[in-house]
Amino acid sequence: MSEVREAVRSRYAGVAKQLKVIPTGQTIAEAGCCQADGPDCGCSGSYSLDELKEIGLSEAVSLGCGNPTMLAQLEPGQVVLDLGSGAGLDVLLSARRVAPGGHAYGVDMTDEMLELANGNAKKSGVSNATFLKGTIENIPLPDASIDVVISNCVINLAEDKGAVIKEAFRVLRPGGLFAVADMVELDTLDPTVKKSLDSWAGCISGTIPIDDYRKALIEAGFEDTHFEVHATQSIPGLDGKVGSAYIRAKKPT
Repeated sequence: MSEVREAVRSRYAGVAKQLKVIPTGQTIAEAGCCQADGPDCGCSGSYSLDELKEIGLSEAVSLGCGNPTMLAQLEPGQVVLDLGSGAGLDVLLSARRVAPGGHAYGVDMTDEMLELANGNAKKSGVSNATFLKGTIENIPLPDASIDVVISNCVINLAEDKGAVIKEAFRVLRPGGLFAVADMVELDTLDPTVKKSLDSWAGCISGTIPIDDYRKALIEAGFEDTHFEVHATQSIPGLDGKVGSAYIRAKKPT
């Protein structure tokens, strides 16, 4: 396992243990890409309180930088995949939206997060959700088996974004939708930040410019790429700026 992957795995294994014990409605400071989940993180307040209530969870379990379920326009009968599903929030919300007849999958490499997600699924009463162990560079699902791929601030954590995007393209059916929330590099980051494993695991160092992200999507075969930056974050005392972006693309029919 590479140093970057181990840094990410270790960080989120620790976060999963904390999420088991925090009171409902509270967040973990400096846990995920949303950090303390403040008003500028791009995530806070973006989830429907009614939907959260239906599955018995709060935004406290989201470590993302947005709400990709808003992008997907999910319909009953669809099959959804969440890359880096964490505690399972987006998978469980998606599962309810695609019922009846649909299914939601989540893939995560961290045992502690998978245990937490399965526990949340049991408490929520959602039966059409499955959490799989694996990496987002090597998704344990067959070709053309998914209608919609979502992800919440995880692709930036991968060392090889191109491999992740190609895997997303592989598992999508023709006409399938790629709809993710992710962090992007808006102004060139200080070299010190780019070398920091802590900053990588914190969704800073691994970010890439929008032009590079779009190029990776197009090289994988996607079309109709669209980026919408909805929150920005400067690095205190250092050069550079990152942003929370909603990203959409389609697999040609």
